Amino acid sequence: MYHVICATQNPAKIKAILGAFELIFGPQSCHIDAINVESGVPDQPIGSEETRRGARQRVENARLARPDADFWVAIEAGIDEGSTFSWVVIKDKNKAGEARSATLPLPANILERVLAGEELGPVMSQWSGISEIGRKEGAIGVFTAGHLTRSSVYHQAVLLALSPFHNAIYG
Repeated sequence: MYHVICATQNPAKIKAILGAFELIFGPQSCHIDAINVESGVPDQPIGSEETRRGARQRVENARLARPDADFWVAIEAGIDEGSTFSWVVIKDKNKAGEARSATLPLPANILERVLAGEELGPVMSQWSGISEIGRKEGAIGVFTAGHLTRSSVYHQAVLLALSPFHNAIYG
């Protein structure tokens, strides 16, 4: 059984990580411990590089905090070119995998508030009336009429980032 450290306690992110690991490595193949670690970037990262840097730093901080694991995983959500997205970073003791999620264009009135310094989650909670929306379906769930959720989009990115860990061609 793999011991996986999730660099988050957000239920939407944990669900995505657990589901992807179980698809790749089999049902009940891993045990997840969720921890909070710093990203080293603002709470609402702006731009792909800042968001990626946050995910990488979370993984490194998780490795320092819990060096006994088999995998360390971080999902950092950000804003880039008017859209919300995330970077997923996964490491084991020998290699790393990274993937960027699909993007959701944000409405101008929501984006304006985020670019002015507010975090997307609270802005969306206020607009939608859904408390702690970032721990649930997210803006993705709201604007896709529930056909996708924050977790389902993250799930795809986690699967992509896992590719180097189960395909020999990656070395």
